[in-house]
Amino acid sequence: MAVTLTDAAANRVESFLANRGKGLGLRVGIKTTGCSGLAYVLEFVDELAEGDEIFETQGVKVIVDAKSLVYIDGTELDYTKEGLNEGFKFKNPNQADECGCGESFTV
Repeated sequence: MAVTLTDAAANRVESFLANRGKGLGLRVGIKTTGCSGLAYVLEFVDELAEGDEIFETQGVKVIVDAKSLVYIDGTELDYTKEGLNEGFKFKNPNQADECGCGESFTV
């Protein structure tokens, strides 16, 4: 499978990378934190690390480390605007539950 971006998310990442002036793509990963155990991490990648998996979607490279891929394989990343709020949303088929504030999840 893979980690993919919707058109809206790809456009937003491309915009961030253009404004930044450098970067290979977007790293999508997880870290242990929060009340449910895991949280998503997004950061720009300037250099690949050993074991990184690269998925190209909508012309944007999505980089995932092997440890995170187990938890987020099949995830689609979207970018939404709802009223005054905007941000990335994760559609993860492996996610079993999330905390009330939506900041962390379990698989």
